[in-house]
Amino acid sequence: MPDGAQTTHGHHRTERSEQHPSPGVPPQGPPRPHTPAARRTGLLVTLVLGGLTALPPISMDGYLPALPEVTRSLNSPAATVQLTLTACLAGMALGQIVIGPMSDRWGRRRPLLIGMVAYIVATAICALAPTTELLIGFRLLQGLAGAAGIVISRAVVRDLYDGEEMARFFSTLMLISGVAPVVAPLLGGQVLRLTDWRGIFVVLTFVGLALTVVAWKWLHETLPPERRHSGGIGEALRTMRGLIADRVFTGYMLAGGLAFAALFAYVSASPFVVQEIYGASPQTFSLLFGINSVGLIAVGQINGKILVGRVSMDKALAFGLAVITLAAVSLLLMTSGLFGHVGLFPVAAALFVLMSAMGLAMPNTNTQALMRTPHAAGSASALIGTSSFLIGAVASPLVGIAGDATAVPMAVVQLVCSLGAVGCFLGMVRPWQRKRA
Repeated sequence: MPDGAQTTHGHHRTERSEQHPSPGVPPQGPPRPHTPAARRTGLLVTLVLGGLTALPPISMDGYLPALPEVTRSLNSPAATVQLTLTACLAGMALGQIVIGPMSDRWGRRRPLLIGMVAYIVATAICALAPTTELLIGFRLLQGLAGAAGIVISRAVVRDLYDGEEMARFFSTLMLISGVAPVVAPLLGGQVLRLTDWRGIFVVLTFVGLALTVVAWKWLHETLPPERRHSGGIGEALRTMRGLIADRVFTGYMLAGGLAFAALFAYVSASPFVVQEIYGASPQTFSLLFGINSVGLIAVGQINGKILVGRVSMDKALAFGLAVITLAAVSLLLMTSGLFGHVGLFPVAAALFVLMSAMGLAMPNTNTQALMRTPHAAGSASALIGTSSFLIGAVASPLVGIAGDATAVPMAVVQLVCSLGAVGCFLGMVRPWQRKRA
């Protein structure tokens, strides 16, 4: 399977990718053009998909400044409160594995709207949780419902784009959805000035409601009936088994999932590292988190606007994984006390480098994996998302295993995940072999 192909005039699909689907997915007709509705509302589709993709960081990052307050309010240890992040992440993983195949069978709109309505209800319930255990359960439901926006957004992109155009669109999507990590912690910090952590979930409820209305009004169906799968659970499982049997697809999927886990280790641990260990205020933490998100957005745009078409996606991905690994090594050396006490600035600088390099890792792993699955975009998107969130859910509690007085567990988890991503890329994708082929 080649890395990509030039797009044909007037279509974002390429004949080559249609003729060579991944194993286990049978060909289903000629290349398909944009639907008329998608052509008429291209910019609106971009904005809607960006908003839906931004929902997870809004749900996660808006809540981050409140984590220390939640530990005090509900009288729970930090490791237990961090399970509220793990539960949401696990819910998003499990939800995608169900909703992805559903969208291949029934289209994109119906599962999306049902999931968004359920997200609104679950988020409103989170604001009322009286105990940590109930909050963990409600966050699981929130993640299960919110998975619809994640998996269907990627499937819609795969419906409409291919090759370099898809890589560029993912980078544009990262620009739009990347505003969420910048705004969400700042918003969360300001909400905490006016009310307690429950008010953050009230705000998230209204955000979900607004996105649902926008998606209902402007996001048209992108999967026509003739291209839907008519089979049931058995066919969906066979399709996923065929996708997993594709070594290269699985290599990209795992490399992206492990890189995401390194990022989520930062997301989960940084409120305690920055505020508890280094004594920064919630507003300072929000500012640093926003700066790191800007770095991720900027590198993502460099990838989409400059590198795509000039540098192979595999080379850009390899460079991104190498930088992430080096940043993780630096963090481990600094937080372990090998060089004595290190202040907040050098640690924040290393985290900035690690986060920025995600702008090369995430869009290129998604693009390369989805390019191999032109006829099962929902199932492929579900596998990509589920693996990422499950690996992230495992990594999340590990960063707090030694309490909130040291940042070493965060650095160790990040280094192990980044080394694992490099190993999957080199051992399973084997880009040098694909280049010769």
